[in-house]
Amino acid sequence: MKVQIQNSLFLVSEIKVSYQPKFKACDRPKVAQSKDAYNLLFNNWDQGRIEMSEQFFILLLNRANNVIGMTEISIGGFAGTLVDPKLVFAIALKSCASGIISFTIIRVVI
Repeated sequence: MKVQIQNSLFLVSEIKVSYQPKFKACDRPKVAQSKDAYNLLFNNWDQGRIEMSEQFFILLLNRANNVIGMTEISIGGFAGTLVDPKLVFAIALKSCASGIISFTIIRVVI
């Protein structure tokens, strides 16, 4: 019985963050101003989505403000989306990010 209880203490889920770079680390884009973040978002956003929804993304930065990665956190309805801060911070911590830029996108197709 004690062995079973001790073994169950070590069975925990781990958050997996995958990083699939399309370029070398020295070629990472740098965010020096808000327009840089906007351009990164616009160039990496899926333009083919045809729906009425609000999307929440985070952009992860290292200490030099180079982009580590970008991920979609949630998709909501027309009026808003819910974001779990634990998920945002878990991804930031697992990717060793020093900075987080968060943004929402609303796309309305009529």
